[in-house]
Amino acid sequence: MRILYGYFRSSAAYRVRIALGLKELSYEHSGVNLKPGVSEHKSEDYLKLNPQGRVPYFVDGDVAISQSPAILEYLEEAYPDAPLLPSDMADRAYVRQLASLIGCDVHPLNNLSVLMRIKEQFGADEAATNAWYHHWIIEGFTALEAMLSNSKHTGRFCFGDTPSMADVYLVPQVWNARRFNTPLEAFPTILRIDEACQALPAFIDAAPENQPDTPPA
Repeated sequence: MRILYGYFRSSAAYRVRIALGLKELSYEHSGVNLKPGVSEHKSEDYLKLNPQGRVPYFVDGDVAISQSPAILEYLEEAYPDAPLLPSDMADRAYVRQLASLIGCDVHPLNNLSVLMRIKEQFGADEAATNAWYHHWIIEGFTALEAMLSNSKHTGRFCFGDTPSMADVYLVPQVWNARRFNTPLEAFPTILRIDEACQALPAFIDAAPENQPDTPPA
């Protein structure tokens, strides 16, 4: 049995949901509410599963792992059908580069724990927090837009005409950028690729608004 512990708005869990959908792998969803005041990720039971107290956490039979990059690489090796990485070594490195730009240089700086820390430790109000968020999105997307718009590899998606690991990382970050009202008009290639992804069932099904733990409107 496969179980994905996640939170509907978690970018990292969102990535794993997309990958599972692209590989057509069924799984059971187990919601972990990260909202301050609830903080199910800090519960004794959850910390027994994942001592870091973060999401996602993925169970596949006897395999149990945290950290979305590790989970995605595991899925790629364990379930090679519908690959998310190209067959050529250099091309794989290129796709990982795009994914890492988001996963290493954008998302960590805008994670919920970081936003809460700058509020609590430095007294950042909502405007200052949003300015922080926008800065890192715009800086990262500016570089990513240049890479994608100038690359021979870019097709309908980040790499050619089939979704790859890069798209798995990109779409959740665009979703969150919109959630924080980040201006995205300067990134037409990113927006075009996001639109192409949003037409596919795997991306639609993985969207935060379509998760069983999404609060009612």
